[in-house]
Amino acid sequence: MQITVNPHALILIGENSFVRLTTDGGQNASTRCSHWRVLWSPAGPGHVLFVDSAVTEGVRIYADSVPLARFLQTDIEYLLYKPFGDVTLPVVAATFEREGTPPGACSEVVRVSKEEIRLSWSEFLEPFNFCADPGYDGRPIGCQTTFFPGASAQFSVGGQRAGGAPWKIERGGKPCTTACLAWCETWFRPR
Repeated sequence: MQITVNPHALILIGENSFVRLTTDGGQNASTRCSHWRVLWSPAGPGHVLFVDSAVTEGVRIYADSVPLARFLQTDIEYLLYKPFGDVTLPVVAATFEREGTPPGACSEVVRVSKEEIRLSWSEFLEPFNFCADPGYDGRPIGCQTTFFPGASAQFSVGGQRAGGAPWKIERGGKPCTTACLAWCETWFRPR
């Protein structure tokens, strides 16, 4: 065995955990959250939460670094969910904290003024690691990550909980859901 080196240019190292809930059996996402904990990027480290939910009355962005939020919008999020790429959206200042670790329940807690936003994952399936090279799913960038899929997940703002639940999917032949902790994540682009 030998070590292989990723030939691409690194653009981000960190986490991008997500929650997608449905109220119609997976036909549509009623709530969509993309939570970033970034250790390194050209825009620096930090945290950003992108949300689209009836609980937030549409798309909202919370961050402890506006430059990081804008970098994520222009370099990654526009590829994952187009509405999150809108750089005219305001960025609300927030603080971020993690609670728990798999296999127990986990939460990402975002505080804005006196309001608490909470993303929670539990009932984890078996974790797995995968690599999606540039070009996968028509994206010009690639990602390597480790997923901890949650069979159960919740999103709430100020105690008001979004309706719906994650739905089961398959990724690369592995059982997965639409609510995953995505840790040890590396994003890259061709040189």
